[in-house]
Amino acid sequence: MNDGIHVALAAEKLGTFLGVPITNTLITSWIVVALLVVLAIYFGSRLKIIPGRVQTTLELLFGFVYDYITETLESRKLAQAFFPLLVTLFLFILTANLLEFTPGIGSVGFFHEEEFAPLFRSVNTDLNVTLALAAIAFVVIEITGVVVLGFKKYLGKFFNIHSGIGFVVGIIDLFSELARLISFSFRLFGNIIAGEILILVAVYFVPYIAPVPLMAFEVFVGFIQAAIFSVLTLFFIKLAIAEAH
Repeated sequence: MNDGIHVALAAEKLGTFLGVPITNTLITSWIVVALLVVLAIYFGSRLKIIPGRVQTTLELLFGFVYDYITETLESRKLAQAFFPLLVTLFLFILTANLLEFTPGIGSVGFFHEEEFAPLFRSVNTDLNVTLALAAIAFVVIEITGVVVLGFKKYLGKFFNIHSGIGFVVGIIDLFSELARLISFSFRLFGNIIAGEILILVAVYFVPYIAPVPLMAFEVFVGFIQAAIFSVLTLFFIKLAIAEAH
């Protein structure tokens, strides 16, 4: 057994099911999804015509978000289409980030070949998860641009053959469009895993004191990263449906 701080960048493989590898981040992501479904059913079954304080607060929050999406996209129809996706991305990322501080995440597991393999691991410390979220956002953004503007007009934003400068700018825009997969995934992955490593270092050198304010700060970072991912997706959708100038 090795002493010191052990940091595994890749998620630990716990087994396979029908040839599909089962990792600790996959198990944790199932818990996040199950938790969100349970909460949705719980609050959905308790909706009232005359709302109480909790329902009123939630309605105000969701109403503010819906109005913000409508104002940004300048279309209530588009807001109705993308509101569920954007809120789902935010809630999934936020819940996964908050679940990182639940007792048992990263500490409950087993030893395999003298290496400790945690049964649960923070979801967004797995690059595969953040890359999958980025791929979902990327596909939605590109399909939206094609549907709203039409294939020819949307493609013309990146391949402008009417002017040399326009052609160069279009190619740059195309590369920046593809780079979103990397920027989306690595921004979320880097911030979350950096926070986890920072807390591990604090626990190792200054236990019981330093980790507390760091964990409070990481809760704030988890919220900010969830908001940034959703807001950037919204802004990129807005850019996708804007005609080229």
